[in-house]
Amino acid sequence: MTEKTENTAADIAWMRRLAEEGSQTPMQGASILFMAGLLYGSASLFHWAVMTGLLPFTGNALSIGWIVATLLFFVTLAVVINRLKRQPGVVTTANRASDITWSALGWGIFALFSSFAVVGFRMGEAASLAMFALVPSIIMAFYGIGWTVSAVMQKSRPLWALAIGSYIAAPLLAAFAGESVQYLAYAVALFLLMALPGFLLMRAAKRA
Repeated sequence: MTEKTENTAADIAWMRRLAEEGSQTPMQGASILFMAGLLYGSASLFHWAVMTGLLPFTGNALSIGWIVATLLFFVTLAVVINRLKRQPGVVTTANRASDITWSALGWGIFALFSSFAVVGFRMGEAASLAMFALVPSIIMAFYGIGWTVSAVMQKSRPLWALAIGSYIAAPLLAAFAGESVQYLAYAVALFLLMALPGFLLMRAAKRA
C-alpha cells in the first residue's frame, strides 16, 4: 500500500514537472514558423496581385510564387533543423511535443497537396480549381491544430489566441473562395497568425 502511494505521488510530481517545464521554456523552432508565414504570405500576396492585374503577369504565372516559396522554405527548413540539432541544452517535453506536431502537420499538408495534384491530373482543371479554393481554409485549420498543441504544452494564453484565430480564419477565407480577395485575406492571416508570432517567439527564445 505504501509503495503504491509513493508511486502515485511520484507520478503526480512528474506530471507537475512537465507542466512547469512547458510554461517556463520558450518554444523552439519558431524561426520555421516565421519563415513559413513570411514566404507563403508573400506568395499569396503575389497571387492576389497577379489576379487583380497589379503585376504584369498572365494567369500562368500564378504558380510561380508558390513554387519559389516552397523551394526557399525547404532550404530554410534544412538550415534551421541542422542548427537546432547542434544547439546545446536539453530539449523539453513541451518543445518535443510541439516539434512533432508541427512536423506532422507539415507532412500532412504535403500529402494533401500531392493528393490534390493527383485528383487534378485525373479529373481536370475544373476539379483542381475547386479543391485549391479550399486550400487557405484547410491550411489555417491545420495551423490551428499546431497552435492548440503548443498552447497546451506551453500553458500559454497568447498561443491559445493564435489557435482560435486560425480556426476563425478558416471559414472566413472559405467565404471568399473563387475571388481574388481570398488570397489577400490569406496573406494577412499568414502574416498575423504565423510570421508575426514566429518572430516574437524567436525574440523570446533569444532572451531566455
